[in-house]
Amino acid sequence: MRRERKQGTTRMKVGFIGLGNVGGKLSGSLLRNGIDLTVHDLNPELVDDFVSRGATRGESPAQLMRDCDAVITCLPSPAASDAVMQQMLSEVKPGKIWMEMSTTDEAEVKRLGAMVMEAGGAAVDCPVSGGCHRAATGNISIFAGCDRATFDRIAPFLKTMGRRILHTGDLGSASVLKVVTNYLATANLVTCCEALVTAKAAGMDLNTTYEAMKISSGTSFVHETESQVILNGSRDISFTMDLVKKDAGLFQQVADRHNVPLEISPMLVQIFEDGIERYGERCFSPNIIKRLEEATGLDILAPGFPPEMTDDEPEEPGYEVIPQGSERKAAE
Repeated sequence: MRRERKQGTTRMKVGFIGLGNVGGKLSGSLLRNGIDLTVHDLNPELVDDFVSRGATRGESPAQLMRDCDAVITCLPSPAASDAVMQQMLSEVKPGKIWMEMSTTDEAEVKRLGAMVMEAGGAAVDCPVSGGCHRAATGNISIFAGCDRATFDRIAPFLKTMGRRILHTGDLGSASVLKVVTNYLATANLVTCCEALVTAKAAGMDLNTTYEAMKISSGTSFVHETESQVILNGSRDISFTMDLVKKDAGLFQQVADRHNVPLEISPMLVQIFEDGIERYGERCFSPNIIKRLEEATGLDILAPGFPPEMTDDEPEEPGYEVIPQGSERKAAE
């Protein structure tokens, strides 16, 4: 279910820390749509590019928190987020908002968020899902964990950066759901690899195999995107094996905290640990299929597939997704 909200930009000033592969695309959507944006990154060339397009150059995380109404962090690890927070914390005051868009641990975002709230600010974990190609066009999905009043304040930013916006509950809930969905994507990737290699070994045409998987009950978002760059041979989805291992580990931590005896998750971690040992941690994650290509002597390639995914859908205003059955539950 979707709920439309009035669109438009806000006069609040936004700071963005972390202009890497995902953060650069998300902050680009803010800038492209007229948000008053100040940016900061350890790579000065990335900052220079944003300044050339109209953003304000930030001096430090502390200065961004001091001068902006909301500061977004999109960083590669929980340790990086902690380091940035230690610099910002002295500038957190009532009315300030910290928005954590990194993929991180539920316990860690709650720990940092508690510091922000003790200082009078508000904290949100708001990771994204749906592929880097959709982050670039503002059509990605965003989860947001925070109180409802804070969600309503930041909704204009979220709907500028993404299309489908889901308020997941309290702080930390979005991070749990992000690692749950990343776990499913990883499992989908590994099973797609096994399916493609098995089909090739059985003598199936891989173009036909791709279509059979796509139009059947076996399809998935991962198949319809990552299988294409696998078959092209580039294996480029702008996501690397070390990030898969990190996210899989975060999912396993959630399960361990709640005493869930997982069986497939530990196997996925082992598969990617082996992939990292063979091909390097910065190898594109779809190259995990090379383990099976090497074991069988088969090349899983087919003509007509793109080297990278692009979002050919027009940029659309974002909207809030309302969970199925939630209105009935509220009435009870």
